Amino acid sequence: MTWPEDVQLTSYRQMERVYPTRRVRRGPEVRPLPQGPALSLQYRHEGQTRGIDAFMQRNRCTGLLLLQDGQVRLERYAAGRDAQSRWPSFSVAKSISSVLLGMALHEGLIQSLDQPVTDHVPKLSGSAYEQVNIRQVLQMSSGVGWNEDYLDPQSERRRMLAAQAAGQKGRVLEFMAALPRVAEPGTRFNYSTGETYLVGEILAAAVGRPLSDYLSDKLWGPLGMECDALWQLDAPEGLEFAGSGLNATLRDVGRFGQFMLNQGVIDGHNVLPPDWVADSTDVISHPHLRPGQIPRYAPRGYGYQWWTFGDPPPAPGQRGAGLFAALGIFGQQIHIHPASRRVLVLQSAWPEPIAQACVAETAALVEALVQA
Repeated sequence: MTWPEDVQLTSYRQMERVYPTRRVRRGPEVRPLPQGPALSLQYRHEGQTRGIDAFMQRNRCTGLLLLQDGQVRLERYAAGRDAQSRWPSFSVAKSISSVLLGMALHEGLIQSLDQPVTDHVPKLSGSAYEQVNIRQVLQMSSGVGWNEDYLDPQSERRRMLAAQAAGQKGRVLEFMAALPRVAEPGTRFNYSTGETYLVGEILAAAVGRPLSDYLSDKLWGPLGMECDALWQLDAPEGLEFAGSGLNATLRDVGRFGQFMLNQGVIDGHNVLPPDWVADSTDVISHPHLRPGQIPRYAPRGYGYQWWTFGDPPPAPGQRGAGLFAALGIFGQQIHIHPASRRVLVLQSAWPEPIAQACVAETAALVEALVQA
């Protein structure tokens, strides 16, 4: 959380030397990303008009990819990176884990999102999660106490990091089982990487094999990714850390974003439940998750591990389809805008986990992208 810039840039390129990982293998065929007409994107910020080069330098962005209708409109690298360089996802992995859970539901490996979490993770019996269902965990609305502060050594997020560092299987789940209840399930949003860790526990129990293998079979291979990915584990030979730590190339993250833009369809086959993308980006059905209604996170809302914006507002009879995003600390982002058929991927090394100056300037860039 506090590496200096030189250590940060060096380590992000080789995170497998920092923590244990498992390989997510690509398939035998690579799907090309065709080159489209080059786009010169400019944006207004702090009273000035700026271009992409200035954005990348000011925000320590090491990779930027813009797709439109599946074509590359803009692709840039910095800090010694190229198209083969992996980069850590941080919380962008949450959105990928959510998609894997949707696939397990589609296959019947998970019966319903209304199932209690303890159906798949019985070690949580007797904990504050005993009365929580899978949907509430996906929406980070379990009512279980959590502090996500990345710089507070006493926060649950930092204590969870310490549990990982111990390198003992089951240590993180024991930590989660000891958390207290602070609200009724389904009534309050509280951003928690711990909740997504439980998504990983649920998935592992449902699919009965390593999540890296499941991701390889269901997405990395069928989507024609160019490179293997690496997924952080909670201990050597342990469980994939579903809330963070998926290390992948810029273009492969873009392919995942395009998959979501295409409503979860691969080669004409829907590999997700029919309404999964709409459910994941719903801005109407759950008042405590609506854009602008979450304390400290306005103007964003939240869905199934995706951030929502309600821009543009949904049409009558719809629940979403506006801009939505996967966001990770230190500037890892996927922005998906169905109306313009655009996917923007950013991989960065911000100076702080949530650098407010970078947040504001990135918002200006995304606004220009949406309006262009």
